[in-house]
Amino acid sequence: MMARDSYAYRQVAVESTEWNGKVEIHPVSGQAYATDLNVQCSRRMSDTSVYPLGTIFLVNAKLTDRLGGPQYLYVWHGDDIKVLSDSEAEVFLGAYRRVRL
Repeated sequence: MMARDSYAYRQVAVESTEWNGKVEIHPVSGQAYATDLNVQCSRRMSDTSVYPLGTIFLVNAKLTDRLGGPQYLYVWHGDDIKVLSDSEAEVFLGAYRRVRL
């Protein structure tokens, strides 16, 4: 098994949204990634019986593509699922905005 290159991963706040009639995970607005960018992650994160629609998660993700296809964020399926409260999300996104200045 190859080790993951931890330098390729960065923390990203993502949320569950309804997209074309199904639950998908996309980046939260205010970060370096477009909000319509697909996120490949554990299916558990889009299980609305566990996590209601609109739940915000903090993930370690890397931007990638598959054989030259469209780019997407990849989250290793074995990572723990970290749910952010509204206040934690606000602090995370606020710190992110300060870093970008």
